[in-house]
Amino acid sequence: MATTHLHMVMVPWSAFGHLIPFFQLALQLAKAGIKVSFISTPGNIKRLPNVPSNIPTLLDLVVFPLPNLDDEQQLPEGCEATVDIPFEKIQYLKIAYDLLRQPVKQFVIDQKPDWILIDVIPHWMVEIAQEQHIPLVNFSVFSASVYSFFMNQTLTRSSPESLMSPPEWFGFSSPLRYPKSLATAMHEGFHGENASGISDADRVHKILQASKAVAFRTCPEYEAEYLNAFEKITGNGSKPVFPIGLLLPEKPQGRQTGEIFRWLDVQKPNSVVFVGFGSECKLSKEQTHEIAYGVELSGLPFLWALRKPHWAFNELDALPCGFQERTRGRGMVCIGWAPQLEILGHSSIGGSLFHAGWGSIIETLQFGHSLVVLPFVIDQPLNARLLVDKGLAVEIERSEDGSFIRDDIAKALRLAMVSAEGEKLRIQTREAAQVFRNRDLHNSYFNRFVEYLKENGAAN
Repeated sequence: MATTHLHMVMVPWSAFGHLIPFFQLALQLAKAGIKVSFISTPGNIKRLPNVPSNIPTLLDLVVFPLPNLDDEQQLPEGCEATVDIPFEKIQYLKIAYDLLRQPVKQFVIDQKPDWILIDVIPHWMVEIAQEQHIPLVNFSVFSASVYSFFMNQTLTRSSPESLMSPPEWFGFSSPLRYPKSLATAMHEGFHGENASGISDADRVHKILQASKAVAFRTCPEYEAEYLNAFEKITGNGSKPVFPIGLLLPEKPQGRQTGEIFRWLDVQKPNSVVFVGFGSECKLSKEQTHEIAYGVELSGLPFLWALRKPHWAFNELDALPCGFQERTRGRGMVCIGWAPQLEILGHSSIGGSLFHAGWGSIIETLQFGHSLVVLPFVIDQPLNARLLVDKGLAVEIERSEDGSFIRDDIAKALRLAMVSAEGEKLRIQTREAAQVFRNRDLHNSYFNRFVEYLKENGAAN
């Protein structure tokens, strides 16, 4: 079958930590000659990057309005992604998202695609795929280490305490576990009931069981043992598990301009810490200010991309009183959107202080930066543990209740960036960058996945 005739429907969850990796995969598939129908809602589609001009005919952004809920207090109009709402309202977003089932089903009936590739939330795609005899692929935006920590189809995590140690099904020594301060919330969020009527754990198990194959945005060079473990616990080799490479975005073209880059241009090479916790990580005022004091106390040059917090009256209120005056000259704060990938690729950036989300790890490690991690939710604590275990990051110390203090932030930053004790870490992150930015390596994994799709779609 000609590659250009292969058609895949993609259904990502309405969170930008999911939408962006799905979009990057869609671009790669389209470049490989596969027609992709990428389904989401109007507000989410508008916030995606532009589709490159060389592939528009093969990537179709399919828009379905997000159904309204009867009670607008649960999900205000215009809120279509997790970034738009506080954490406690995400369960209502899932209700609205699940109501997309009928229009998506009709689209699949009309289009008759060769494959359906889905996320961890749209469990209703299982019945649609089975009724229409279309094979499913589960694409994980999480690392294989994180997915395998939770995913065993016969054994489950019965309590929060069970998350505080590696699972018995690994069969090898692993550093993965949640701290006590985060275990209860994680267990409740994954296994607990929510307003949608189905737990996240049940959604994932149903999707995983029905999927013909599983694809990970990863490579064996980083986590081979976890890919092997996942393959064993999900079918002992009967269900193909594909590392498809890191789906690196295209390098920005041309010299960057503007105030941010004029400031970076005059800093010493590898001297600046990039501070960024993304749009999904909603820090409290106390947490934001403690991070600010820690960065100030470190004495290091820094560039902080800070989204205006919901609790701040204005931009000045987002930071401690006098912070910008005291750090003027050696630091810069960008409140609002910032071109993160272009910043990370600047020669003056030498380290990153961030939450250890998998997408951010990929973006950051390709440049060989020293990593300082302060994880908060979902996969971040497990990612941080593995980075530290591999000698690729320093994790900021926390109290038993999960709180952290400025002195420990400053200490971790100086260890990673300038102290003699941190030299081994700096060497190892530069070595890891050789793998993370190796496009030929990642393309080779991606090409194997494409060959599988070509040979095993519905038409075959």
